[in-house]
Amino acid sequence: MIPSSFPPKEEIARLAAGMLLDIKAVHFCADPPYTYASGLKGPTYIDCRKLISFPRIRSVLMDFLTVTVMRDAGLEAFDNIAGGETAGIPFAALVAERMALPMTYVRKKPKGYGRNARIEGAMTEGQRVLLVEDLTTDGGSKLSFVDAIRETGATCGHTAVIFYYGIFDETVPRLRAHGVELSWLCTWWDVLAVAKERKAFDARTLAEVEAFLTSPEAWRAANP
Repeated sequence: MIPSSFPPKEEIARLAAGMLLDIKAVHFCADPPYTYASGLKGPTYIDCRKLISFPRIRSVLMDFLTVTVMRDAGLEAFDNIAGGETAGIPFAALVAERMALPMTYVRKKPKGYGRNARIEGAMTEGQRVLLVEDLTTDGGSKLSFVDAIRETGATCGHTAVIFYYGIFDETVPRLRAHGVELSWLCTWWDVLAVAKERKAFDARTLAEVEAFLTSPEAWRAANP
């Protein structure tokens, strides 16, 4: 069923942040910090994949994501919902179900045999495709998925994520330069605000996280 009436964006952000804390998808630890795929370090880590194991929270957040996309882009803006391999696939399927649209997914690279395809499912020339992912940091990984979609002759001018880091100034401009708008439910700032309200972590950890979010480069310089 297509959702139609939901809280404003600020309330959705607060509720979504709280739900991610509820399922322990949010991890804060400054000593030792986490090492990211890039090799850089920081005191924050989020695992949106955990959502697939929590059906009630998963359902609410997918309703939120669907209505956010409809508010940002319009009710008739898309013909196909594509998930990015692998984390975006279940969320794309859930959004596609709510929007009553076909679902496809995009491989990170050609599978290397058979049709050597990057797009799985039926995507056709001229279709307007929404790319759904679990999260975005600086937006870079989305561009490869968008390009693979466009190579089919379809268009892709919008991507939607559950979680957007919200601490890298270049993310939205980078995507827009590629002709892509971004929709999201919540950011690290929303999560930090709710974590403070709940006293979900000790004061020192919260202070370290806030320092990192304010200036990741300065935090890393002070915490080599």
